[in-house]
Amino acid sequence: MNTILTTIFIVTCITAILATLLTISNKTIGNYGEVTLTINDDKEYIVQGGNTLLDTLRAESIFIPSACGGKGSCGYCKARVLEGGGPVLATEKPLLSKEELDSNVRLTCQCKVKQNIKIEIPEELFNVKEYAVYIEKIEQLTSTIKLLRFNFGDEEISFKPGQYVQLKAPAYEGNEEEVYRAYSIASSVNDTHAVELLIGYTGGIATTYVHHHLREGDQAHVNGPYGDFYYHEDDGGPIILAGAGTGMAPIMSILQYMADNDIKRKAIFFFGARTVDDLFLLDKLKMLEEKLYDFKFIPTLSREESQEWKGEKGRVTIAIDKYVEKGGNYTAYLCGSPQMIDSIVEALLKKEIPLEKIYYDKF
Repeated sequence: MNTILTTIFIVTCITAILATLLTISNKTIGNYGEVTLTINDDKEYIVQGGNTLLDTLRAESIFIPSACGGKGSCGYCKARVLEGGGPVLATEKPLLSKEELDSNVRLTCQCKVKQNIKIEIPEELFNVKEYAVYIEKIEQLTSTIKLLRFNFGDEEISFKPGQYVQLKAPAYEGNEEEVYRAYSIASSVNDTHAVELLIGYTGGIATTYVHHHLREGDQAHVNGPYGDFYYHEDDGGPIILAGAGTGMAPIMSILQYMADNDIKRKAIFFFGARTVDDLFLLDKLKMLEEKLYDFKFIPTLSREESQEWKGEKGRVTIAIDKYVEKGGNYTAYLCGSPQMIDSIVEALLKKEIPLEKIYYDKF
């Protein structure tokens, strides 16, 4: 009995000593005091050192896109660090090209602010805002995908069709971490007081928050808009659109933009799904087929076994090979997983569509 009590006493003492050392470390080694953050040579901020550059900017209401929420996996949160960023970390190198490394581009979620630091970011990011919104509507589209309509009240948001916003998932029961996740806008750019997002359940922090905690009438926070994937006013040739799952979101915004502005371009939308149960927004797509100048929606199912399905089967690339003419002066907009996008790009290149006319958003 004495041995057990002695062991408990020793373990308790060691734990207390380690906790004290950790506290001292945080207050000394990890305390970098106030430092100067200079942005684009003409904006200076006095900030507390020790945080990541991403979090430091966010604290100053400067929002850098970060689809993974600062985990160092998406590669979106890039900025040029001209001075004071320290060496590039091993976690950054796989997501930075040689040209970016040579130009001092860093991932802001990995770069720590430990001393006076000078950076460059696109000026348009100063126009990105965080909005307090409320959930106007939640609609279950499939077993895993929900449509959410976020109302901005008196405030307005201006975005290009195809861009995205970041949704803040706060701490909730079972999760102590606050994270941001990126979701493409599915609604019309003309609806400036609300955005609609398609959010699929993956079991992650943000999708668990959306699918198991958010309710109609709740408040939430989004920031944006972001992204260089959007509709381009180009030569007016035919358009190929392709997506799968929630990758339908930016495509819907693009199609709605075309309908709102009476854009007379031939367009075809290939949508990849597993079964009939994974198809959604069919009524809206039917309406767009009737309203648009020359639009065709072609869903293609990879795992549908029912003989009642008379549509396309297999992967999207098979349907592209069937319906897309070689050398047809197309422009393409693609949204989906990296594997899907890579395979579709390869199929489009075989149809002699120039790479510079293929726009995509991988997630």
